[in-house]
Amino acid sequence: MMTARAALAASAFLASATFAQADCSKVQLAEPGWTDTALTSGIAQVLLEQLGYSANVELLSIPIIYQFMAKKDVDAFLGYWDPAMVQYYKPFKEDGSVVTVTQNLEGAKYTWAVPSYVYEAGVHDFADIAAHGDEFDHKLYGLSPGSNDSMIDARDNGGFGLEDWQIVESSEQGMLAQVESDVKRGKWIVFMGWAPHPMNAEFDMRYLTGGDKFYGPDFGGATVHTQFRKDYAEECPNTGKLLSQLKFTVDMENIGMGYILNDGMSPTEAARKLLGEHSDMLEGWLAGVTTRDGNPALPAVREGLGL
Repeated sequence: MMTARAALAASAFLASATFAQADCSKVQLAEPGWTDTALTSGIAQVLLEQLGYSANVELLSIPIIYQFMAKKDVDAFLGYWDPAMVQYYKPFKEDGSVVTVTQNLEGAKYTWAVPSYVYEAGVHDFADIAAHGDEFDHKLYGLSPGSNDSMIDARDNGGFGLEDWQIVESSEQGMLAQVESDVKRGKWIVFMGWAPHPMNAEFDMRYLTGGDKFYGPDFGGATVHTQFRKDYAEECPNTGKLLSQLKFTVDMENIGMGYILNDGMSPTEAARKLLGEHSDMLEGWLAGVTTRDGNPALPAVREGLGL
């Protein structure tokens, strides 16, 4: 018969063996088709590859990202917007299958917006929209399917008179193309706006009040966080340390997102350019991190990126 102490030792051994068997050489990231998360995931991918790891970023809807993390098919997600995404995360937080590791951005915001000429015509608040149904063609412009639960809730709650309005779902690029087209023609449009994003410089736009219940106060004022699947940091401490130390600024992301949206760069191309311009951030990101074969990370990354 096994003693309690022996059983505990066996349990600890099996747990450590499980962690040891995890394949940490491959890191699976996910992003929902948002340029900010594509950029930050691209930065993570470039750094991981410079350290000798294989890194992949998969495009998935938000609900699928969480399902895949719960199944351990995705290791990390760098785009959890709090409070805008609380409802998506709640069941996975409660069952412990996904954990929030660190805040990687502050100063973000996320709520409905209109062109300034619409704002100047009197649409300042969610409650002002319904009175101008014909001008707006009874449409609200959102993001990809699975990303618009808050917009759907705001439409359907009965407080704004928008129950019969259509929510037009498309990619971020598709929505912004619609905004650009409508602005050029002086048409009225309500759309999802957020910062960081180059849209804030490209369009003369204003954020609407009235959405606190659905997006949080201060125009959906948000912080963005990095999340891991359960046990990832314990199984893969080196890559987990790197990913948990990545922190960004709104200005930095605005510039990098512009490289993707305006200059046609891929996320990793934009990441490389941005890393060259912000190499001072590498020291903090790579503190205590090594290459896959155990050498100091900072000199290896600097040499690999020609910095």
